[in-house]
Amino acid sequence: MKKGKVLKSTGKWYIIELENGDIVNAGIRGKIRLKGFKTTNPVAAGDEVMITENEDGTGVIAEILPRHNYIVRKSINLSKQSHILAANVNRAYLLVTLVAPETHLAFIDRFLVAAEAYRIPVTLLFNKIDVYEGEEILIVDEIMAMYERIGYPCHKISALNKTNIEFLRNDIKDKQVMIAGHSGTGKSTLINALDSNLDIKTAEISIHHMQGQHTTTFAEMHKLQTGGYIIDTPGIRAFGVIDLDKKVMSHYFPEMRALLNQCKYHNCQHLNEPQCAIKDAVEEGEIEASRYSTYVDLITEDQSLNYR
Repeated sequence: MKKGKVLKSTGKWYIIELENGDIVNAGIRGKIRLKGFKTTNPVAAGDEVMITENEDGTGVIAEILPRHNYIVRKSINLSKQSHILAANVNRAYLLVTLVAPETHLAFIDRFLVAAEAYRIPVTLLFNKIDVYEGEEILIVDEIMAMYERIGYPCHKISALNKTNIEFLRNDIKDKQVMIAGHSGTGKSTLINALDSNLDIKTAEISIHHMQGQHTTTFAEMHKLQTGGYIIDTPGIRAFGVIDLDKKVMSHYFPEMRALLNQCKYHNCQHLNEPQCAIKDAVEEGEIEASRYSTYVDLITEDQSLNYR
């Protein structure tokens, strides 16, 4: 058997890069699908696998090696199943745009919660900074300040003009990272700007809906000429959180985590309980109301239903 990395899943076939650099198309053994939790894609971009080779040059994935981490969201097609976006991620970069399309704070928070749950550090990239004016710049600054206070690195960039992306080239060198965000936020443009060898298809913004048109159907991992890999994920319209224990949901909010031992009750859910340090912090402005609102939604929603 040979070891390889999964570059892309197309549903039935997987594109694998072997340790010697060879590229192999591989299928999957049926029994692998039965292991672990219910997911629409048992093998994801970034996975390390063992394959056996067939006489015709194709392969069969015989084993998925243990993952260091992965990031998962609720599948939009099958409400009770999850969809793994990427595996073995050193850092995730979430692209945020104010307009065309608008990235809502709740979407950012849900992504951050999923990443916290699987110990994936996140950097927020505020893209299209070249098209913003006066008040929009102030809004970006406010949002950046909010997330930086919590501990998330934030950067203003223009992927189209290749503005302020040099730090990113250094950040991702020799790492396995993922780029995520709504369709139309500029993920493919950014990846093309980071590596001159890559020429990923980009699409125009839909004027009617002011949101991106999907250009990436499956997550795909690209090898960088400077060393390392970058995973381009499909545009995400909604981020449904799945398989997280509501009893410890507050642990996935760093600013709440720091105050948990100050609540009167050790099992405080920070909803209606008296002498709750979290609610006090919200009232005093130490925890952002928008973040607390997302927390309440996550702890009260039915995870078995579709989230859109």
